[in-house]
This record gives sequence, C-alpha cells and structure tokens, in this order.
Amino acid sequence: MSVEVPSALAIILYTLSALSQWLRIQGKSINKLAVQLFALGGAIAQALSIYYVVHTEAGINLNFFAVGSLSSWMVILIILLSSIRKPVENLLIVLLPMAIAAIATSDLITAQSTILSNRSAGMVAHIIVSILAYSTLTVAAFQALLLAYQENHLKHHHPVGIIRAFPPMQTMEKLLFEFLWAGLILLTLCLGSGFAYLNDMFAQHLAHKTILAVMAWIMFAILLAGRSFMGWRGRTAIRMTLSGFAFLMLAFFGSKFVLDLVIN
Repeated sequence: MSVEVPSALAIILYTLSALSQWLRIQGKSINKLAVQLFALGGAIAQALSIYYVVHTEAGINLNFFAVGSLSSWMVILIILLSSIRKPVENLLIVLLPMAIAAIATSDLITAQSTILSNRSAGMVAHIIVSILAYSTLTVAAFQALLLAYQENHLKHHHPVGIIRAFPPMQTMEKLLFEFLWAGLILLTLCLGSGFAYLNDMFAQHLAHKTILAVMAWIMFAILLAGRSFMGWRGRTAIRMTLSGFAFLMLAFFGSKFVLDLVIN
C-alpha cells in the first residue's frame, strides 16, 4: 500500500467529521458519536500515513512536515479521548482542517530528512514525550482562543450562532486549566529527559530550542501558580497561555523549520 491511500482516506474522514460537527452546532440532528467515529477512522488512517512517511530505509524520518503530521495526529487523539467525558468536540472544527493540511504537506512536500537510527530507549522516550507535551499544549492554546472568542461575544451581549453551542465559560475555563496542568507535567518530563539523555542541551544547535522551551515552562508555571494562589482567570489566563504556547511553538517547530528547510 502506498502512502497516498491512507492519507486520502484520513482527509476524507476528517472532512466528514468536521462537517458533521459544524452541522451539529447549526442545530442539525447529528449524533456526537458520528463525529467521533469519523474522526477516529481518520486518526487510524492518518496513523498508517505517518508510518509510511516516517519509516524509511535509512531510519526514522522526523523532518519538519513528518513531525507536523505526527503532532496533529496526537492532538486529534487527545481531543477524541477528552470528548468522551468532556465537551471539547467543538475544537475539532479548527483542529481537523489543520490535521488535513499536515497530512497533505507531509505527503507532497519533500524536505531534508532528520533521520534517527540506533537511538537509545531514553532518547526515543524523550522524543515521544516532547511531541505529547507540544500536542497537549496545542489543545490548551486553541481552548484559550475559543474562550477568548466566547468571552468577547458574551461581553458584547451577542451569544448567537456557535457561541450558544459552547459550554458555560466556567466549564471552558476549567478545561483550559486541565489541559495546561497536563501539558506542564509533560513539558517538565520533556525537559528532564532532555537533560538526562542529551549530551549538551545548550549545544549550539540546541541552545535556542532549550531556552525557548524553558521560557514556555516558566510562563505556564507562573500562570498555574497564579491560578492556584491568586485566582487568575479570564484574559490573564488567555494571554499567558498564548504567550507560553508561542515560545513553545518556536522551540518545537521554529528550530526544525530553520534546520530542515532553511539551513539545508
């Protein structure tokens, strides 16, 4: 089987899931389970697509676009698991199109490969935790954007359309901080495993990535401490979440973009 088959299937199923959720928000009688099953089927197909993109004869290919597809896949899985008990399925409307774009670019665009071969179990664990941390905090960032959108509409007394399908703001805010706590724990493990298994986290090709990731960790830690001890919420939480995510995105993808697509 070639990579095009599972990729095309994933794109079709993700599109059906996003459209189904959009119709649900518009008041159509579409079951939430249908949205989840379409997205799950798409995730299974994307997993096959990622397998063909990542596995090469030379080793594990983790170029910029492959990592983008892998990260988007983990984000969708996080949303699917969370949606079983929490009202987060509205995030699929934004995140599924991003996953579709990631699948298409990983298939169509050939970049210089970052090949991993003969890596230790500790290094593999570090890579997996890093992608999980970024994926979880990506969900938190989009949750913050939805919260900002909801807050703006309610402030101006325009709770119409998609806003009426959102859970109450207290629930949205609670979900945001749950994702942030999970993301901070994973980011802590990511940094800890990096210092443990990488020879020098501040080597020339890693220094900027390490510094940006630490700045993101500090931003998220301050926000969660402020939430616990001073009750920070609302716009403060939204701004700090997005600021921390900006640092993390630069650390995670900015360095790969430069190394894989600019320098090479």
